[in-house]
Amino acid sequence: MKKFLVVAMMAFGLAVSAQEGQLNVGGTIGLPVGDTSGANVTGAIEANYVFNVAEGLKIGPSVSYLHFQGEGADLAFIPLAVATRYNVADKFVIGADLGYGLGVRPSGLTQDGFYYRPIVGYQVTDKITIHADYTGVSLDGGSASTVGIGGTYSFSL
Repeated sequence: MKKFLVVAMMAFGLAVSAQEGQLNVGGTIGLPVGDTSGANVTGAIEANYVFNVAEGLKIGPSVSYLHFQGEGADLAFIPLAVATRYNVADKFVIGADLGYGLGVRPSGLTQDGFYYRPIVGYQVTDKITIHADYTGVSLDGGSASTVGIGGTYSFSL
């Protein structure tokens, strides 16, 4: 898995250097739902690099760390995904991240699965966006899901 992560980070770096775009970094805090409701809280950090492909539409690679913490649960994933963001109005953004969530905790017990994250955001400034999202990783026999709020800071590159 370490080799896979190294290759993924190299691909992320190549994508960043190959296109002029926008680097977004941020975080989310949330409440677990569904099969992971035994956890008390979730948190995630994310970095994505999106570039314009059409008027108002940006697409690019994304990597994040998603953690479910609580008395009955301690799960963590590293999602590798494609991030899509679309400006539906002057300050409103919708989007989705789709990819693969690598289970990293607890060691040897966590499964990998399909990662999905629809998102709705409001641009407070040109650099700061606040958002609400639903994040999930599909697993055998269930899913790890959370509803959260957070924010991102954007750097134009």
